[in-house]
Amino acid sequence: MEYRPLGHTGLVASRLCFGALTIGPLQAGLPLHEGAEVIRAALDRGVNFIDTAELYGTYGYIREALKGFNQEVVLASKSYAYTREGMQASLEQARCELDRDVVDIFLLHEQESILTVKGHWPALEYLLEAKAKGMVRAVGLSTHRVSGVEAAVQVPEIEVVHPLFNVDGLGIHDGTREDMYRAIAAAKAAGKGVYSMKPLGGGNLLHRMEEALAYVLAQPAIDAIALGMRTVAEVEMNLCLFDGNKVPDRVREQVQRLNRSLHIEEWCEGCGRCMERCHTGALEMREGKVRVNREQCLLCGYCGSACPHFFIKIV
Repeated sequence: MEYRPLGHTGLVASRLCFGALTIGPLQAGLPLHEGAEVIRAALDRGVNFIDTAELYGTYGYIREALKGFNQEVVLASKSYAYTREGMQASLEQARCELDRDVVDIFLLHEQESILTVKGHWPALEYLLEAKAKGMVRAVGLSTHRVSGVEAAVQVPEIEVVHPLFNVDGLGIHDGTREDMYRAIAAAKAAGKGVYSMKPLGGGNLLHRMEEALAYVLAQPAIDAIALGMRTVAEVEMNLCLFDGNKVPDRVREQVQRLNRSLHIEEWCEGCGRCMERCHTGALEMREGKVRVNREQCLLCGYCGSACPHFFIKIV
């Protein structure tokens, strides 16, 4: 496993970052011991970087996985809090539920622009104070927008950027893949640590998995890549792909046998664009939200590319 420094933070992280969203209640909903086993499998194989968020509900899995693990682990979390009091509560919840005195990286979750960052400044200011007290090692933001990365470049206090980036530009709200990478490169040049998300487009690029991962891995401005995993076989496959090794047939077959499904977030706004993209009639509108008929869904992922808010994923 290759390790890289995250900008000027002093943190060194594995290029493969364990994305904890997938194992938790918003997606796979694994039992605690099963989710912890998947995380521990990654840690035991050299992954030292875990990404989570208050929203994901996965702190318990991570705490369980870290029991008895004696090596350094870089842990990143994030919160939608925009007030000082809200961010204080979010950080204390993370420290308590993770059973850690220090959360290495704490991010403002899904920032849209410099205006958003300025509007959330009291929360960022609290994180900076927490950093001064040793409760946080680095602060930053996550974003699905080019303008969010550009905001990070403008704010010296932002040390880490967690942007959405993939080969097809799926989920980027305000520009192309090329636009996003130009912003990422500027952040890297400004000394920010960069770890990207959604290299497989929320599962919509699974049919091109090796191509999609190779593309993001080839981008020099990206230090690490957060990737969701819910089985030990997926951990093993991703480690092979990140290390440039052949994936054993046994592992590939186990991953291919996984029972996947289309997941539409509960906060779907019912715009209907995904329904226009679906050619099988698997999507329908119910009570103002899109729902999927799993018997008709082919898991092609075309609907995911039509969602303007990236609310559709294959899990």
